Amino acid sequence: MAKYNKVSRINEPYIEEQNVSHRRQVAKKKRLVRRLFLFALVAITITVFITIYHINQRITHKEMVEQYDQKTEQLVQLQTEEKQLIEEINLLNDEEYLLQLAKTNYFFTEEGEIVFKLPEDNASY
Repeated sequence: MAKYNKVSRINEPYIEEQNVSHRRQVAKKKRLVRRLFLFALVAITITVFITIYHINQRITHKEMVEQYDQKTEQLVQLQTEEKQLIEEINLLNDEEYLLQLAKTNYFFTEEGEIVFKLPEDNASY
């Protein structure tokens, strides 16, 4: 069975004014909660985007550091190779070195010289 409200409402201006004031306060609180929720949503979104950007920047920085290290290593190797090539060029410009190289590798002899080939130290047996 349904219960009926047996209390009647008083329609006085003071009561109406209080009801309107209460509705305004409830609406104000509702708007405040909505604004705070919107602000929190915007703050969280911005924080997420900044975090993602920061992580991407760290990854990019790490890759660039690795690439820099590789290029530095490559530079050192190329500089070493350049020094060796310059030294070889200087040796090849030396006539005595060329004669010694020709005698050792190509059995070049001057008049009156005899070439003897000696067995290598590493025996294959």
